[in-house]
Amino acid sequence: MKRLRFFITALFSALLTIVLVTACNSGNSSSGGPQTLTMATSADYPPYEYIDSASGNQEVIGFDVDIAKYVTEKLGYGLKIDNLDFNGLIPSLQSKRADFVMAGMTPTAERKQNVDFSQIYYDAKNTIVAKKESNLTTEASLNGKNVGVQLSSIQEKAAKEIKGANVKSLNRISEMIQELKVGRVDALIMEDTVAKGFVSSNPDLEFNVIPNKGESGSAIAFPKGSELVAKFDPILAEMKSNGKMDELINKWFGENSPAPKSS
Repeated sequence: MKRLRFFITALFSALLTIVLVTACNSGNSSSGGPQTLTMATSADYPPYEYIDSASGNQEVIGFDVDIAKYVTEKLGYGLKIDNLDFNGLIPSLQSKRADFVMAGMTPTAERKQNVDFSQIYYDAKNTIVAKKESNLTTEASLNGKNVGVQLSSIQEKAAKEIKGANVKSLNRISEMIQELKVGRVDALIMEDTVAKGFVSSNPDLEFNVIPNKGESGSAIAFPKGSELVAKFDPILAEMKSNGKMDELINKWFGENSPAPKSS
């Protein structure tokens, strides 16, 4: 009788272990992928992504973050955000330290050699940001001038194509603004949605839109061959058709945007 009880107890323990292991394994994956996806970004680019210092918890928020939360929630994933320098974003995908990147990133031909992209979810224009009355309003006016850009950005590439411009690449948008205000650069090349915020709180600055000559628009970057592209694209299309994308565009780029006007 004791042997029978021992056998039943051992069998019950073994079955319980199998159930717990199975539950843990199923809890670590969702739809064939990890339960929590890691998004890499460079949180210095309001209103796309920035650190909400006002709340006291240093949370990364913004347009891209709201899109990422909407998409991952729809797909049943959790979301973790890693804040990196912009030039470290694509390497984070290549090393599999991140599942996707959102940072107002343009899907250029060069980048497509190393990562895959979603469809474009938002398209903006480049601008020249300079001090008022500097007459630096066109690409031609930047000949012989020192021009600040963000390292590894589409604006860096655009600036290097401007005849005679001396390009100075910096890691952070805040560094760029500081360099301009103290006179170490004469002008900046910056996306219009970002430029509007900085200029509105710096009345000594102005911005002028310059024509897009080639690649433009923001898309989500993924590691080469990622199955997430096929999962994200239908949700992005749905957001465009059901009005959710317009709602977020108005929230983050409208007059009442909560994004800071300076950094």
